[in-house]
Amino acid sequence: MTAANLNPLPDDFTALEQWFRELSPKTATQMSELLQQIWETANHGHLQKWQSALSQLRKLPLPTMMQTTKSVVCAANAADCDAASEEQIIDLLQEFMPWRKGPWQYCGIDIDTEWRSDMKWDRLVNKVDLQGKNVLDVGCGSGYHSLRMFGAGAASVLGIDPTWLFVYQFQVFKQCFPEVPVWVQPLAMESLNLPASFDTVFSMGVLYHRRDPIAHLQELKASLKSGGELILETLIVEGDAQTILVPQDRYAAMRNVWFIPSIDALLVWLERLKFKHIRVLDVTQTTKHEQRKTAWIHGDLSLEDFLDKENSQLTIEGHPAPNRVIISAIV
Repeated sequence: MTAANLNPLPDDFTALEQWFRELSPKTATQMSELLQQIWETANHGHLQKWQSALSQLRKLPLPTMMQTTKSVVCAANAADCDAASEEQIIDLLQEFMPWRKGPWQYCGIDIDTEWRSDMKWDRLVNKVDLQGKNVLDVGCGSGYHSLRMFGAGAASVLGIDPTWLFVYQFQVFKQCFPEVPVWVQPLAMESLNLPASFDTVFSMGVLYHRRDPIAHLQELKASLKSGGELILETLIVEGDAQTILVPQDRYAAMRNVWFIPSIDALLVWLERLKFKHIRVLDVTQTTKHEQRKTAWIHGDLSLEDFLDKENSQLTIEGHPAPNRVIISAIV
């Protein structure tokens, strides 16, 4: 069996292609061909398992209603969901573990994710106008925030994340409402060829994973229309405009953390890249209420394991504990 058979294009791909043509006619064909190639040549050890679980979910009564409530994204319709199928649905949803970002609800089943991503959303939703906007969500994970963006009035949302597990977690929900103009695709930012196409671009929890954070900010800026808004969320440390933490090895047990700037240093980066109207929307320390172990992450470690047991203001490596900023900047 070929990789293409194991990993067919998602059902809503035709709608995505049409959206590409409307958003960026010059690059639409290139983007469609690139994504088709990525899907058809994907080589991941769990693709067959995820595709099988997705197919089995489709054979059960599918929810036909989407809600983006205050705290969760729901796929639910009491008339559709068969209580007798609940145990089978839970088993199939567990095939997509670990569930990192949420919370989600499927047929009344709560998927208690490691991150309470709704808490981050609540910190910014009333400070950003998404009404009628075409939005790009970079490093979107399972698409939780992408769907919340649509629920907040966005006309369309493209989420990109190269992690196949997250793409399939999103497909669990998207199959229930394929007409919703929200997509999550297995793309890295550097592969996206939709220049100056978006009204709003989100980059949340990505910057510190990039070896070249300035290049990442430049890519984000290049994807925005004139007057478009960047919403940037990232780790920060205390200090002046010259303060940047470069972990020698790991930060809070994460291997791929390269640069954590102070707020003032981050503002200098944005100003040098000619962003305008730069505003700090929120500064919050990550707590064990927002990131914690749950039954939906395979017993993996979480924040409580990454902080110093004697001093919760330090990571296990002795770095400052995670603090995060949300910044708005205009092109």
